[in-house]
Amino acid sequence: MKLTAIVTLLVAANALELTKESWDEKTAGKSVFVKFFAPWCGHCKAMKPAWDKLMKQYDGHASILVADVDCIGDGKAMCDDVGVEGFPTIKFGDPANLEDYEGEREFDDLAKFAKDNLGPRCGPANLDLCDADKKKKIEEFMNMAPASLKKEIEGKDEEIAAAVKKHEEFVESLQKQYEESEKALSEKKTEIKESGLGLMKAVKAYRKTVKKEEL
Repeated sequence: MKLTAIVTLLVAANALELTKESWDEKTAGKSVFVKFFAPWCGHCKAMKPAWDKLMKQYDGHASILVADVDCIGDGKAMCDDVGVEGFPTIKFGDPANLEDYEGEREFDDLAKFAKDNLGPRCGPANLDLCDADKKKKIEEFMNMAPASLKKEIEGKDEEIAAAVKKHEEFVESLQKQYEESEKALSEKKTEIKESGLGLMKAVKAYRKTVKKEEL
């Protein structure tokens, strides 16, 4: 087996794929750089070697996590939660407030971006990086019983799910209104045309022709 093939297999073995279930645990206290992909996506396949190399470089890092999420496989729910619409989608930053990465996809570009933009962030493991308000909130949450904290998190997740559902229903209603309006417009155009518009334009054009002949 060639050395390059061996390296590829080793990198693949170290590759970290996140799911909705593992997200909180794996990203806790870290700044993240995540590629949301589909296995069949050509652009995803093209950048895989560079991304896998970057994942290996940051494997085991104390404050930075570089990972994958398979939007067709076990990571689909996570992709839905963060609003992935195309592949690959790359996001970075605070795991609870991801930002879109819009840079180049070659290894050198990815590595430079990670070095310049990722690092320790405010959290339970880095209180020194938090302002007074966030420190106070973290202390409050740390003092909560595990069951109470879990209940609070589930409640917030349910609020988000309800807001997403409301938005989707609103968009669906707009789509229905748009389709009804399109249909009404098409019918109105047909009605107007059939009322004699075509013949009117024909007569107008004919008159111009007759006038030219008379001249």
